[in-house]
Amino acid sequence: MAFIDCHFFSETLGVTASMYVILPQPTTRQIGMTAQRVKSKHPTLFLLHGLSDDHTIWLRRTSIERFASQHGLAVVMPAVNRSFYTDMVHGYKYWTFISEEVPALARSFFPLSEEREDNFVAGNSMGGYGALKLALTYPERFAAAASLSGVTDVAQFVGQRSQEFQHVFGDLEQVEGSRHDVFRLAEDLSRHNGPRPLLYQCCGTEDFLYEANVRFRDHCHSLNLELTYEEEPGSHDWAYWDCKIQSVLNWLPVR
Repeated sequence: MAFIDCHFFSETLGVTASMYVILPQPTTRQIGMTAQRVKSKHPTLFLLHGLSDDHTIWLRRTSIERFASQHGLAVVMPAVNRSFYTDMVHGYKYWTFISEEVPALARSFFPLSEEREDNFVAGNSMGGYGALKLALTYPERFAAAASLSGVTDVAQFVGQRSQEFQHVFGDLEQVEGSRHDVFRLAEDLSRHNGPRPLLYQCCGTEDFLYEANVRFRDHCHSLNLELTYEEEPGSHDWAYWDCKIQSVLNWLPVR
């Protein structure tokens, strides 16, 4: 795998932004790495970070580079600060950044496939929310989305931290049922006549977000959405996510 520490100017944010990118590399001599055949344009996983982290965290806390090499998968990991992957009411337009600018720029910099069947999104905690939000909002762009211990009930979560997240969402009483609410977005997808992304969700039973994840699982099942759900003992930590990202990669429908 090739590793790129990419810094670029974001027209959307008006500042220099950052992302880590790992790309498949055919090799027979790199010890401990399994290389798949490299295509002209790579299938791509957009891998999103949580609230207290940044674009470096997946490489620092997991073996994502080694895991992705087994699947011939490029991984794009952008930084969005504490934005909740949202165009902030008082702040930067991070939803536009992550949904429009990052994919377009990454594909202009690197040989990444634009085909829906080759594009996936995943994340942990806040990033799990971002992954679901992206795939449920744009089902025509993503073949699959995975949430690892994701913030599924964003209205409840931000309501408990109201002072900070008023800058992100504005009137917190109006988050539930809005375009920020993945419960509502799942309902929208259930009425969608076009392609639907495959969904994956996992959460540790000792995680403080466990009950909210169970509610979202049941909501998706009631809507007959194609959701793979896994739970086992685990907390909101990297020991759990380092293990479960391997399950996500094995589940992804990489062609």
